[in-house]
Amino acid sequence: KDIEGVLEYYSQDFTNSDGLTMATLTEALTQMWQDYNRLKYMTKIDSWSRSGAELIAETTTTVRGVQDTEGRQTRLKSTIKSRQYFQEQKLVRQEILTEQSQLSSGDNPPQVAVVAPDTVKVGKKYNFDLIVDEPLGEQVLLGAVQEEKTAANLYLNPTALELEPLPAGGIYKVATAPKVPQSNWLSAILVRGDGITMITHRVNIEVDQGKK
Repeated sequence: KDIEGVLEYYSQDFTNSDGLTMATLTEALTQMWQDYNRLKYMTKIDSWSRSGAELIAETTTTVRGVQDTEGRQTRLKSTIKSRQYFQEQKLVRQEILTEQSQLSSGDNPPQVAVVAPDTVKVGKKYNFDLIVDEPLGEQVLLGAVQEEKTAANLYLNPTALELEPLPAGGIYKVATAPKVPQSNWLSAILVRGDGITMITHRVNIEVDQGKK
C-alpha cells in the first residue's frame, strides 16, 4: 500500500508513547516513503483482547527497505513490537514495547551481534554491546554510540554521531537508567572501509514494583 492506504487506519486523535500525533506521524511516514523507494512491511497480530469499546492488539511489524543515493544503496531492516488500541476500527493509541532497527551500506557492512535489554528498572545499570562477528585483519574500525530519550522530533532529525577508533572490535557501553520511567534510544554506528552498519535499539525504563 501507499502512504494514504496506511494512514486511513489511523484516527485523527492518534497518539503514541514517543509523542507522535497524526500530524507528526504523517510527516515522518511521508519522509520515510520518499527516502526508501522500495519499502515493504508486514504486521503479525500476536494477541488481542477487548476492554469496553476498545480493541487491544499486540503486534509485531517488520519493515524492509532500500534507499538509493547517488549510486549507493542503504538497506533498512526494522522490527517493532507494539500494543495498539482501536476504537471504531481506527488506531487511537500505540505503545512501543520493543524496537530494533539496522541500516547497512557498502559491499561488506560489519556483521554485529547486539547485546542489550528491552526493559530496565529505574536507576539500574545495563550493558549495550555491539560485537563485530568477524576478524578485522588490517582494517580500522570506527564507531560511536549515543543514548537519548525518545521524542517525536527525532524521527525527522536524528542526532549526528561523532566517530572514534574502536580498538576492541566493537562498542561496549555500560549505561545507567534514569530514575524516572521513560523510553530511550541507544544508537550506534560501526564504520569500516568496506561498509557501514548502524543500529538503533529501544530500552524502556520501568518502575521497580518491588520497591515502596
